[in-house]
Amino acid sequence: MTFSPRRALPDDAAAVAELAERTFVDTFASQNRPQDVAAYLAQTYGAEIQRREIEDPNTMTLIVDHAGTLIAYAQLKLSPAAVEIGRFYVDRSHHGRGVAQALMDASIASASSTGAQRIWLGVWEKNARAIAFYAKCGFRDIGWHPFLLGSDLQTDREMELML
Repeated sequence: MTFSPRRALPDDAAAVAELAERTFVDTFASQNRPQDVAAYLAQTYGAEIQRREIEDPNTMTLIVDHAGTLIAYAQLKLSPAAVEIGRFYVDRSHHGRGVAQALMDASIASASSTGAQRIWLGVWEKNARAIAFYAKCGFRDIGWHPFLLGSDLQTDREMELML
């Protein structure tokens, strides 16, 4: 099966918000306090928040649709020298089916098209599956930075790929 990521449109905001919340909860809720997850969801997702991000000229949201349902998304934060993958999530039911690789390929191509020198991301140090995927895609670990989930200060590994 072939997956074709496309750029999100403002009309996709509600579907992106739903997917964002669901995949975040699926990925992190079991390892974090419910109040921290709820606080993060409230400040980060929601249809209007997603609409503003989709309309932001310095942000590119890529989505993957399958049978009329969003199954994956990546959010790229654009700047002249570097592009940050701020979010990268695939619905659990589609893990291992090539969706993540198609979305990463589109993310790297989009970053390259901006003229940026590198693409980078932060990934929770306890998310071994994601770290392994990013390494397989050619990203290398270059350090760490703090990430605040609700009131819990956590550590993200910082990974980059030179373009």
